[in-house]
Amino acid sequence: MKNIFLVLSVLFFTVFADTEFAKPEPSIENPRQFIFPITSEDEQEVSHVLSSASNVIKFYGADKCEVAIVCYSKGIKAVLAKAYFFDKDIQKRVRSLMTYDVEFIACGNTMKTYKMTQKELLGDVEIVTAGIVELIERQRRGWTYIRP
Repeated sequence: MKNIFLVLSVLFFTVFADTEFAKPEPSIENPRQFIFPITSEDEQEVSHVLSSASNVIKFYGADKCEVAIVCYSKGIKAVLAKAYFFDKDIQKRVRSLMTYDVEFIACGNTMKTYKMTQKELLGDVEIVTAGIVELIERQRRGWTYIRP
């Protein structure tokens, strides 16, 4: 009986333990920086990335983290002004994340491949030459790469 109580106590405290922040703790002066890729047109995958970004913002607070989402290959559809998804809420969620200063970045190489123009993108979407290079360079500058 004593062993069962000990095991249950350990499980309880393990399951409900608070996350311990690495030093320095996230703050306005030292925000955590996260970068996510969207490379697929699969609605569930796109939705999962958007949910993950939203969860990070909720956990840290919008003022204590910076989030960027790089869209390339077929994932470019996530930032098109004309929604190509069956689930029209995806575009609404992208716009909502933009209000929390989430950077959405489109790959210029992908745009050339698909013959897209900046006018076809949602407002405030940044264009870089190569999405994959943006991911690499942000990681080199200390951003955390998240692939949900």
